[in-house]
Amino acid sequence: MIVPLSPKPSSPCTKVCVLDARNGLCEGCGRTREEIGLWGSLSEPQRRAIMAILPERLARAYPGRGARVR
Repeated sequence: MIVPLSPKPSSPCTKVCVLDARNGLCEGCGRTREEIGLWGSLSEPQRRAIMAILPERLARAYPGRGARVR
C-alpha cells in the first residue's frame, strides 16, 4: 500500500537564523524564539496566520532594511 506524503509544512525560514538580542526576533524570518520552538506543533492555519504578520513585524523592527520574508 502506498501512503501519500503529507505536504511539507509551510515555513518562513530564510536560512538566516540569527536571534536579535534586542528584540528577540529572528533577523531572517521575523519569528520569535517561542514561535520557532512551537512551529512543528502548530496547525497549518496557525502557521499561515503568523507568516501573514511577519513582513510588517520585520519592517517595524528594522526600518529601512526591507523585509526578507517572501
